[in-house]
Amino acid sequence: MTITLNSLDDLPAAAAKVRDFAAEQKIFLFYGDLGAGKTTFIKSLCAELGVKEPVTSPTFSIVNEYVAGANKIFHFDFYRLKNQNEALDMGYEEYFYSGAYCFIEWPEKIPDLIPSHYLKVGINALPDQSRQLTVEKI
Repeated sequence: MTITLNSLDDLPAAAAKVRDFAAEQKIFLFYGDLGAGKTTFIKSLCAELGVKEPVTSPTFSIVNEYVAGANKIFHFDFYRLKNQNEALDMGYEEYFYSGAYCFIEWPEKIPDLIPSHYLKVGINALPDQSRQLTVEKI
């Protein structure tokens, strides 16, 4: 599935489409350059799922936890990891295999720890400042 976002106003509808496309899948891997809009899109997904609290980047904390009704959402930013062992040390398995939503930015930093099934979300900034989302089930 491919979605073009021409402005921030397109985010809620795109988040709803991605949520519906994901169906029961709760592990989302986000790929894109620095500044492509990964965290911004995750904020919209969290809102679509019912998160009421502010959603912020976990750049320094590595993981933020949110609650949406009966659902837990874990938002990871692995950008600052030096190696995969840091994810092992934080007990990533408890999060990834908890049945909760896991939104993972910079999964390239943990290639050997990625679950076998997930939703891959690529975000690319286009020259006209729009964004293209490419979403696929793996």
